[in-house]
Amino acid sequence: MKVQTKSKKVNKAWLQQQASDPWVKLAHKEGYRARAAYKLKEIDERLRLFKPGQVVVDLGSTPGAWSQYARRQLAPRGAAVGALDGSLVALDLLPMEHIEGVDFLLGDFRDEAVLAQLQERVRGRPVDVVMSDMAPNLSGIASADAARVSHLVELAVDFALHHLQPDGALLAKVFHGPGYDELVALFRRHFRQYKVIKPKASRDQSAETYLVGLGLR
Repeated sequence: MKVQTKSKKVNKAWLQQQASDPWVKLAHKEGYRARAAYKLKEIDERLRLFKPGQVVVDLGSTPGAWSQYARRQLAPRGAAVGALDGSLVALDLLPMEHIEGVDFLLGDFRDEAVLAQLQERVRGRPVDVVMSDMAPNLSGIASADAARVSHLVELAVDFALHHLQPDGALLAKVFHGPGYDELVALFRRHFRQYKVIKPKASRDQSAETYLVGLGLR
């Protein structure tokens, strides 16, 4: 009973937080599936990552807010539907509701067979932007969780190294804590520039931040 009561309190608190969150309200107003769209929007406005005609890969895409934002940047006049000037391939191990113009692949990025399918979808074209909002299920054990986070980021970096065009960009979610400094060093080693950004739309209590690598070494 104590566990159930605590769980109900946590769920109620989360629902209240969602209901009063200005980013959630703005997402509903502007047609985005999640507040995460504004994290990507802030990063893009600072670094100008997206341009019409690009090839973009969205790793860990569900529910689709990042793909929604990216497709608007590739569409004439920022349209949410209609013509798309460029190519957007999204992947997640959870289903994602269809977004017009987005080629979605259901599967686990850690699975070599799924990775091969993703490479087929890219069709040998150099990728302009790889964005990864992937995060593992956390166990609460700091060392194990840090290893899971690092593994996903390392896989995203490896994909970027093999598929990004020389001036391309990789954006990846990371968490402050064990392994964070090593991930920063990984970006420093493989990219000519790297940025660490904590968007305003990230909740203050969240340990998440974003690493952006610009231009392959």
